[in-house]
This record gives sequence, C-alpha cells and structure tokens, in this order.
Amino acid sequence: MIARLLSAPLLIVVLAIGMGSGIDALVKGTAPEAGLMQLVAWRFLFGAMIAAAVFLAQRRAMPRGEAIRFHAMRGVVQLVSAILFFFALTRLALAEATIIGFTAALMVPFVARVVLGEAVSLRAFAITLVGFAGAAFAVSGGGTGTGGDDGRWLGVAAGFTSAMLYAVVLVLLRLRAVREDATTIALFTNAVPALCMSPVLFGLTGPVDMADMPVFALLGALGYSVWYLMTLAYARARAQLLAPIEYTALIWSAVFGIVFFAEIPGWQVWVGAVAIIGSCLGIAFEDHFATRRATRLPVSDIPE
Repeated sequence: MIARLLSAPLLIVVLAIGMGSGIDALVKGTAPEAGLMQLVAWRFLFGAMIAAAVFLAQRRAMPRGEAIRFHAMRGVVQLVSAILFFFALTRLALAEATIIGFTAALMVPFVARVVLGEAVSLRAFAITLVGFAGAAFAVSGGGTGTGGDDGRWLGVAAGFTSAMLYAVVLVLLRLRAVREDATTIALFTNAVPALCMSPVLFGLTGPVDMADMPVFALLGALGYSVWYLMTLAYARARAQLLAPIEYTALIWSAVFGIVFFAEIPGWQVWVGAVAIIGSCLGIAFEDHFATRRATRLPVSDIPE
C-alpha cells in the first residue's frame, strides 16, 4: 500500500517540493556568507558525484550524441534559472520568493505549446492573466527582503526570470523523461551545471571555506533527490497536470521563513497566493475537462 502511494506522481511531486523548500531555506541562510557562486558550484558538484555513483552502480548506458547535446542545453538553462532564483532568495522573504516561483506553473502551458505542440485555450490564457495579476499584487506590498528597495526589485526581476526559465526546464524534462530513465536525466541535471561552474570550483571567485562543505554536501544530496523524484513524476504524467502542485511549497516556505528568519508574510502575499493557486488549479482542471471532452467522456467521471 505504501509503495503504491509513493509511486503516485502527485505524491512524488509533493515530497520533492518539500525537499526543494528545504534547499531554499538553506540557501537563504548560507549564501550571504558563503558566496552565491561558491554555493551553486559546490551544490551541483556534490549532486553530480551522487548522480554519477548511482549511474555507475546501475550500469546505465551513456546516451548518444543527440541526447547529450539536448541535456547540455537543458542543463545550462537550469543553471541560469538556479542562480537567478538563489539570488532572489537573498533579496526577498522566503514566502515572497516562493510566490514568484509559482508563476512558472502559469508559464508551462505556453512553453509546452511551443515545444510540445500542446494546445492552450482562451480560457487558460484568461486564467493565466489572473494568476500573473495575483503575482504582481503579492510583490506590491513591500516585504522583508534585504538590500533596500533597489535590491528587493532586483530580486523580484531575478525571480520572475528564473520562473520563466524553470518553465522551459520542466517542459524539456517532460520531453526527455518519456525516452530515458530518471538516473540518466539526474546525472546530466547535476553534471552539466557542475562542469559549467568548474572555474569557480578551481578558485575563480576565491578559496572555499571548508566549514561550509557540510552544507554544500547536504544541498547536493537534496538537489539530487528533488530532481530524481521530479523526473520520476514527470515520466508518469503531463507537465500541465503536475506543475500546479508546486503551490504546496508555500506552506513549507512560510513555516521555514517564520521559524528561521522571523519573516511574517504580509496579507498581499496571501491574497496573491490565492489568485496564483486558483489560476494554477484552473489550468489543471481546464486541461482535464478538455481531455475528457475530446475522448467523449463525462467531465465528472474521474477514473480510479
């Protein structure tokens, strides 16, 4: 019974999001002193080491050239998205950064339209506009970010750009997950960014503080686990159905923000969250209803 529950895509994503929120809290608490680029570089290096060990233990075959080029492209996009989001975490409250991250779910249908040819209805487009209005309202009330107003708005811009790139990564993940196993994808997810950040590892930004190594290793382990679980889930369900589940991160981020950083989210954040979450659910249900109508099944008939 437990094994069956853990194999459900929705539960896998919820578990992955909980781990991801833990990463966000660790980054926010560590990056200002450890250095953002150092943290990113070592986080991906440790993740790559874990991923390589699993890959070798399972004796997976190395993908062909076309697949390697695809993974390299996806890895670079993911790296830029991660750097931007980690930067946003250092400038914004944890819950506020999470709210901005939610907009990736709103962007997924449009990226999927371009990449996968999935249709986007006018209703979904209208729902998306409501969601982005909610995001704008959520960041309009100030917040408890650092670096003053200029630093905060830099964080907001970085957060939205990161969300857009993350939507691209999610759709690309879905595109490849149906062809390759999670172990192979997780290897490239960590190894490509680690290779890109190798100048930092070799001291380009200065020597690393060895006292930070345990945190970097933990970030690598959590990061590998999150992407492995996400890959498993996206191999079992469509991107548009799973992406909205990421709103559960708000619960984790609010708790972590209150406990570790004394951040009390303002009412604008919660109102904006309601609008975004409602929009995400609206898109998910819109996709479900459209699928049911296309197959001539009642929209209320949800199979077990």
